[in-house]
Order: sequence, then structure tokens, then C-alpha cells
Amino acid sequence: MSDSANFASIPRSESATISAANTNRDGTGTITSLFTSGASGSRVERIEIHANGTTIAGLVRAFKKNGAGAWKLWREYAVSAITPSASTPAFYALDDEVGEILAAGWQVGFSTHNAEGFEVFVSGGDF
Repeated sequence: MSDSANFASIPRSESATISAANTNRDGTGTITSLFTSGASGSRVERIEIHANGTTIAGLVRAFKKNGAGAWKLWREYAVSAITPSASTPAFYALDDEVGEILAAGWQVGFSTHNAEGFEVFVSGGDF
């Protein structure tokens, strides 16, 4: 064990658009790979989800997998029904307490329950 803390030294910020409907929770169907850990591992610090327009009740799901392995459900974010306007912002979710350590080669991917457009941002860093 080290006498000093090991911090992520290379900041990372990745983003992708997801929109294909996928009601599966078992890791099958359309899942967009968004973040792949570095050669010495990575830490995921925060996840942001922004709707591109009107939403109906549903979910955005986050999955993890090791290399070429199968996707496994990791997190779910409840999406509320919102019609954006000049006084109503579109759906937004922020998970800023993720703190997940990923070994080298692990991936994080996302899907949306309904066929609606979302921008997903993952921030963290490589060791």
C-alpha cells in the first residue's frame, strides 16, 4: 500500500449523443460506448445528462463492461416528462458524486429507454 494518495493525473471529458430506444436492462440492445479507461485505469467523477428537447417519463441507463465482455447495468437516471419552453428548461440530470475507479480497459456506455435525444457527458481522469 502506498504512503501517499494516488490521484487521476490526466483529466478526461467525453461526450456523446444517445437517441436509440433500448428498454433492455440486461446489457443487450443499442448501447453507446462513451468512456474507456486508460492504460493505468481511470476514475469517473461526474455524469451529466441533457435532453435535446421534449421528454416523456423514462430512463437513461449507464452500463459498464470489461473490454470485449458483456455490458452490465450500472446506474439508472429517471427522466421526467418535460416540454421545454422560454420559462421551462429541458430535462437535466447531474451525478457529481460518482467516484468510480475503473481498471484498464473498462468501458462506460449509455442507452435511453425512449427514442429521445440526450447529450451525455462523463468527466474524470486517467491514472
